[in-house]
Parts: sequence; structure tokens; C-alpha cells
Amino acid sequence: MKRGEMYRVYRGSKNDPKEHRVFLIVSRQLLIDSNFSTVICAPVYSKYDGFPTQVKVGINEGLKHDSAVYCDDLISLRKSMLTDYVGILSNTKMGDVNTALRIALATG
Repeated sequence: MKRGEMYRVYRGSKNDPKEHRVFLIVSRQLLIDSNFSTVICAPVYSKYDGFPTQVKVGINEGLKHDSAVYCDDLISLRKSMLTDYVGILSNTKMGDVNTALRIALATG
């Protein structure tokens, strides 16, 4: 399991209209490699609004259609839920995600 990988996760949540959702791992690799049971992830949605906290992803990253990583909607997921591998982002895309995360987490 690595930072930048995407996994399809069964949500089964009443708050999410989709039964399955793709998530991108954004935790630092040190945490991912530790015995800690969860990692921080960003959801992938099929809608792109053009916000600086969203990063376009699509077929090149292993998805079925154009989508966007939403860095304003982070969630902690159990590592054991991340079993259905979808793909991994390029270094360039991860650079875009890092920028979007800095914007989303800015204070002040």
C-alpha cells in the first residue's frame, strides 16, 4: 500500500448515494507503513467544479471515466477496507494533489 494509490471501497453509507466509492490515499508513507490501522484518504467523485482543492483524474489513472479527487473531503479509512486496487497517480498528479491539500488545509 502506497501514498497515491486509489482503491474502490464499499461504503454502504446512507450519506453516500453510491454503494462503492474510489478513494486516494494521501497519508504520509511513514504512517501507511506503520501498525496504525487507518490512513487518510480523499474521495474521488465524477463531478469536477474547478475548485483549486479538486484534482482531475481519469482513464490514465485507472478510472472508467473523468473524475476529480476532492481534497476538501478527507476521511480516515481502515487499511483493511483498501483491497480493491484501481490505480496509482503519477508524480505530476501527486504534485497537484499536494498543492490542493495545502490549499484545503490552509489556516488563517
